[in-house]
Amino acid sequence: MEKTPSESKVEWFKVIQTEDINASDRLFGGRLLAWMDEVAGIAAIRHSGHNVTTAAIDSLRFKKGLYLGDLVVIESRVTYVGNTSMEVRVDVYREDVSTSLRYPVNRAFFTEVCIDENGNPVKVPFELKIESENERADWEGAKLRIKNRKERNLQGF
Repeated sequence: MEKTPSESKVEWFKVIQTEDINASDRLFGGRLLAWMDEVAGIAAIRHSGHNVTTAAIDSLRFKKGLYLGDLVVIESRVTYVGNTSMEVRVDVYREDVSTSLRYPVNRAFFTEVCIDENGNPVKVPFELKIESENERADWEGAKLRIKNRKERNLQGF
């Protein structure tokens, strides 16, 4: 059985509040990371139908700051399915409410492991059906990130 990336897609919105701000008057990066982790997990749950746990985060870079009152949009979708794990691409944007234009803030790739009720890894029951060249590029990028992560592990990182 297969599911498409669009079947796992999640779009989440948040207005930055005072409690989200750090001492530099920007969104606290750890708060954004927690939101991204949650949205990645939801996409993986939607794909697999199982609980998941985060095993790794790749390519996380904070390109732009977010400030009090900004509207944040976090999008995620499954980009790769292995045996017990899935890669989820998470994109963060600031949306200009007057124009509805979205400006990239960051992107990261989360590895989510499918788990049973005891927390043990289980096989992801659905493969990923690739329907576009962009989805194929995400799949191939995931294979490269997996390879790089394995090499880093061998080096002790």
